[in-house]
Amino acid sequence: MLSTVDQIGIWVLTGLLAIFTIFSNIYILLVNQRNCRKNHLHLCPGDTIMTSISMASIGHQILAYLWMSLIQVDINCMYDTLESILLMLIFSLKFSIMWTTAFLTFFYSTKLVIKPIHCYTHIQEVILKHVLTVLVVIFVCGFTNCLPVITVEKFHNGSEGTTDCGSILPDGAVGLSYIIYLVVIADIVPGIIMIKCSISISYHLSIHLRHMKESTNGAHAPKLGTQMRVIRMNLTLVAVFLCFLVVDLYTQSTVVLKSENTMGLSVLFSTIYTTVSGFVLIYGKKSFWKEFLHWYNLFLDEYSCLSGMKVPESKTVMHTAPKH
Repeated sequence: MLSTVDQIGIWVLTGLLAIFTIFSNIYILLVNQRNCRKNHLHLCPGDTIMTSISMASIGHQILAYLWMSLIQVDINCMYDTLESILLMLIFSLKFSIMWTTAFLTFFYSTKLVIKPIHCYTHIQEVILKHVLTVLVVIFVCGFTNCLPVITVEKFHNGSEGTTDCGSILPDGAVGLSYIIYLVVIADIVPGIIMIKCSISISYHLSIHLRHMKESTNGAHAPKLGTQMRVIRMNLTLVAVFLCFLVVDLYTQSTVVLKSENTMGLSVLFSTIYTTVSGFVLIYGKKSFWKEFLHWYNLFLDEYSCLSGMKVPESKTVMHTAPKH
């Protein structure tokens, strides 16, 4: 059971992380909006999915901090209905973030894999032609699947030094079954999709690199340029998700098996995930990353004492002297 001191510490840390989460995702939204105007109100499917992730991450962060602030002041659980609605929306947006991220890895796996499996190539084409529809379905499914959270929640006054307001405590077999179902459908299933896509990308990447090396007879190392950046982004997203999945399953197991109020930890881990994934998405697109570094260096130019923290905006090319 989290003590009041622990919850205050989590609340402060979540607030600090919220600044970075909102900043990184608003940056993605602004750049995508500018690109949309340049392309006459048209975004490519990858940018559309990233925009959806950013909007869900911002909404998740705002609601999470509002919920954590409310349970700090509502010691006697007077606003239990509002807290339950907020927590339901938090879980709904978390569901949407996980599935949209899985959809993003699926999208790039279809673009990067050289020889797609023909048995579901047609299904992939249909899905990718209706990206916006798929995203709407994900958000609607997130809301409908998390709506029973309101009925599963149990509120009661905390014991001395603890508070149980805003917690999810399973009430009987039905509540226990629902929490297990929610963990499986919101965390494990999208995780399996992401792992499958990352394995597919890695396998076909190794084949492609071997073919490139054979075609050049080892004259130089294979170079993929922008593709390699996207591949690193996808594999990093999967790695970050797996780390989050481990700790989230642990916190959920304490709720299910020990009936302990660890929702604050669950929200904190979700915040860390959205913070890290936001910067990973920025790195994944070369145009995003170059402009981000440019803005970062311009900010440091205003403070001469921080000039040592500047990051080079382009790689230094090493020239070797010609052999005689």
